[in-house]
Amino acid sequence: MLFYDSAMPAPNPRRVRIFLAEKGIRVPMAQVSIPAGEHKGDAYLAVNPLGQTPALALDDQSVLTESVAICRYFEALHPDPPLFGFGAQNIAAVDMWTRRIELRLMTPLAMVWVHTHPYTARVVAHQYKDFGESQRPRVVAAMREFDAALDHRNWLDGERYTIADIVLLTTIDFAAFVGVPMPDGAPHLKAWHDRATARPSAQS
Repeated sequence: MLFYDSAMPAPNPRRVRIFLAEKGIRVPMAQVSIPAGEHKGDAYLAVNPLGQTPALALDDQSVLTESVAICRYFEALHPDPPLFGFGAQNIAAVDMWTRRIELRLMTPLAMVWVHTHPYTARVVAHQYKDFGESQRPRVVAAMREFDAALDHRNWLDGERYTIADIVLLTTIDFAAFVGVPMPDGAPHLKAWHDRATARPSAQS
């Protein structure tokens, strides 16, 4: 088994690192440098033809990609503590929050990143800056939705820290790097972020 990782600010590999730290799981890791373009090199494309990190190469030569899918694999192998929820309703709630983060927050944030950030200007064929800028209000609006959802809740599912909180933490931190910080007047989101960041796993 070998986990192909990329350093911060890459949010998706960080999801898996945090998940593994919460589980107390250690796996062999190989660093793939995004700034150096290693994720688009022939050696890594032989692992993941999409040229994206993370990836998990298993002992049978198969490869898993997509951060949440990799985390699900480790959840099945190491079910305690349950980070994808427990019982039908809670598992569904954790999935719901995870999907909301990826669709309502990460999707417009990715457009800001691709179309406005100077780093991506070096690697994309053309940046549509007006379009990218038009997505910033959508990112902020989604952050305010999560602020409202976290009123009177320590964690997104209302019970415990889960994969949904991991996905939100890595997305919020990546948004700050991209240039879309948490808005003023979002006290519940800010308090949640402080709690999540205080966990030792957040340094992974």
